[in-house]
Amino acid sequence: MPKAQIKDEKKYQKLRDKGESKEKAARIANAQAGQGSSKVGRKGGKSPSYDDWSKDDLLKRAREIGIKGRSSMNKSQLVKALRDH
Repeated sequence: MPKAQIKDEKKYQKLRDKGESKEKAARIANAQAGQGSSKVGRKGGKSPSYDDWSKDDLLKRAREIGIKGRSSMNKSQLVKALRDH
C-alpha cells in the first residue's frame, strides 16, 4: 500500500497530538488544505445524529468503515466508536 500523502502536515500533526486517529487527521488536514477550513466546517449536517439511528444501522455503518469489535458493542459504544473514528 502506498504511503498516504498529507497536504497540510502542520494541521495533521496538531490533530494527532489531540488524539485523533491517523485516518481522521489525514482526512481533515487534506480537506482543509484543498477547500479551506471555513468551507469544510460548513459541510455535512444532512444525516441525523447517530443517537437517532437504530442499532442495526449503526452496526452496518461500523462494518462499512471497518470498526473492530463492533459485534460485541452495545448501541452507546457503537455511537462512540463511530464518532471517534
